[in-house]
Amino acid sequence: MSPLDANTTEPGTDRPEAGERPAASAPIVEITDAALTKLTAMRDEEPDGDALGLRLEIASAPGEDFRYDLSFDEYLKAALTDEVRTHGGLKVIIPADHVDRLQGATLDYTETQGLVIRNPNRPAAPSVEGLTNDDPLSAEIEAMIATEVNPALAAHGGFVTYVGHDGDGTAYLTMGGGCHGCSMSKMTMLDGVQTMLADAIAGVERVKDMTDHSTGENPYYS
Repeated sequence: MSPLDANTTEPGTDRPEAGERPAASAPIVEITDAALTKLTAMRDEEPDGDALGLRLEIASAPGEDFRYDLSFDEYLKAALTDEVRTHGGLKVIIPADHVDRLQGATLDYTETQGLVIRNPNRPAAPSVEGLTNDDPLSAEIEAMIATEVNPALAAHGGFVTYVGHDGDGTAYLTMGGGCHGCSMSKMTMLDGVQTMLADAIAGVERVKDMTDHSTGENPYYS
């Protein structure tokens, strides 16, 4: 497997047999012409490049903002559960359990940013023992986050994900997008999100940010 340098459901529907032309199938990730040109050129510089495809995986843990791993790998040796798609002669390999989180994403390339993935999906909240996230209070918190909190944070390219509450007035959240790793994110969480939730929901007195901001980085590749 040859990694790319980082700057920042039905399995196998497009899997080719040796010597056979792969069947057409809907893409999981859109690849722009600029990205396809760049990736094809990088692949062709590799030994046995004609046997290689682009493996695209999500490398982040549950609850973390998405980070990605891009590498070149032999597509005919992909696992039976992997999804393989063809984009203009380039095979793209995606693990089956990553498909839902990558569906509808776009892989683009610019001279200033390099390879960048724009993903409309959001990471699932981490599962934390002792927190409740399936009761009426949780439903009220999630509704407000969806309709008021995240639309307000969207102007800064960020969002929060509800993890659960402890039953004693503390709601636990993670932050993603432009808020993950941002030096102002803690203040945003405490002064903005906490105020919005505590003022509107009787069962919430405070919020706790569970994000590991030391891992925050832009999902760019060069």
